[in-house]
Amino acid sequence: MLDFSVTFIITIINITVLFFILKKLLFKPVTKFMEERARRVQDSIEQSDRDKAQARDLLSQYEARLETAGNEGEAIIRAAREQAQKEAEMIIAQGRVSAEEVLEKARKQIETERNAAMASFRQEAAALVVTAAGNLVGRELQNEDCLSYAEMLLKETAGKD
Repeated sequence: MLDFSVTFIITIINITVLFFILKKLLFKPVTKFMEERARRVQDSIEQSDRDKAQARDLLSQYEARLETAGNEGEAIIRAAREQAQKEAEMIIAQGRVSAEEVLEKARKQIETERNAAMASFRQEAAALVVTAAGNLVGRELQNEDCLSYAEMLLKETAGKD
């Protein structure tokens, strides 16, 4: 039995020595490796969180820029519509002025033609009056005085109308 107990003690000593050797040679490097790996994983997680926060900040900045761009686009469209409205009103006003000028020219031309027609009518009427007076008197009147009296008479009657 002694043999069993000595073998047992030697085995325990061997296991203890092996444990310390393995601890010195294997457990410390493995533990160090595992701690280093855990630290890298933790650093990666922290970096991922920082990247997520940065991405959220960039997203909010881009959304703000997009909203600003949309507002600027609406402002540009509104300004363009207002400018187009002003130009349309200006073109309409110019058209009205042009139409008034054309109407005024037409009125002046009508007035000129009417005056010319009236003058021609007076001359023809004076000639008819002189001819009629000559027929009444029984002789032909060629005297320019008679024509001027007839024109003066027609002007006076035209002025009363």
